Amino acid sequence: MSVPNTSATPSSVAVPGATRRRLPVEANILLILIGIALVFELLGWIFIGQSFLANPQRLTIMILQVSVIGIISVGVTQVIITGGIDLSSGSVVGLTAMIAASFAQSSTWTKALYPALTDLPVIVPVVIGLGIGLLAGTINGSLIAYTRIPPFIATLGMMVSARGVSKWYTKGQPVSGLTDSFNVIGSGIWPVVIFLTVAAIFHIALRYTRYGKFTYAIGANVQAARVSGIDVERHLIKVYAIAGLLAGLAGVVTAARAQTAQAGMGVMYELDAIAAAVIGGTSLTGGVGRITGTVIGTIILGTMTSGFTFLRVDAFYQEIIKGLIIIAAVVADVYRQKGRKK
Repeated sequence: MSVPNTSATPSSVAVPGATRRRLPVEANILLILIGIALVFELLGWIFIGQSFLANPQRLTIMILQVSVIGIISVGVTQVIITGGIDLSSGSVVGLTAMIAASFAQSSTWTKALYPALTDLPVIVPVVIGLGIGLLAGTINGSLIAYTRIPPFIATLGMMVSARGVSKWYTKGQPVSGLTDSFNVIGSGIWPVVIFLTVAAIFHIALRYTRYGKFTYAIGANVQAARVSGIDVERHLIKVYAIAGLLAGLAGVVTAARAQTAQAGMGVMYELDAIAAAVIGGTSLTGGVGRITGTVIGTIILGTMTSGFTFLRVDAFYQEIIKGLIIIAAVVADVYRQKGRKK
């Protein structure tokens, strides 16, 4: 009588959870967004006696408010994926808003900065604004790539310089009297359309093109990327130039939405953009991040701001809570990286 073989090969042993698939990072972040929205909904009924989610006007305003931050965060996400940082985007927004608006003034405005250059086609101020942003980003990338200055220092210098130039440009005076064709860019749902279009373009670029592969490779291991034949310096300039270009686009949208431009526009936008990227799962150590996560992270920031305003929470408490959430997101990223290494 044969004895049944009770031993099993490793492949036949059922390991609990072996076939269990982890949810994508974006799915977890989306669950966090839903949880935050539901918390505000509950608190709204308890303290205000109103619904937070059943107010289309509030939700529309919330999406419009975060669209500019979202445009910036798409560029900042790519910079962080390479292992860098961009502290200049908020100041570039202010600079591009001022310069673009000065070429978008109407002839009916008696205080036009350039009286001979009024009523220009809308494409002119838009291209000028994008060009200024592209130039600022290219300078950032060149400094980082060829002088080996840490990204923190290079972009910090650009942040201070760009803000100074925006104040010098009109001696601190605002630029108003913009043409209707220019103001259309920031009216209605257009800022959201621009944000989502930019996000879709760079989502595809990062996932399905050589540009994206190079970006992730540099962030994961810059020396390995260089050995594999990637022109690291050239690619870094591209990434920072794109970040500057998107900051310039955000500046144009900001000026058009406000129908005026001031040197103080864009203050702290760079930190909100970095926060949106980190909350969305982009790792500050580089090599990890997706645009879809950044979009959700941007909406989370907007939901928190709208929710705190809805609950009539003082502005300084909002900043404290936002800071704590950013710290929590970074701590979560640290533990996530440790889990990957294990």
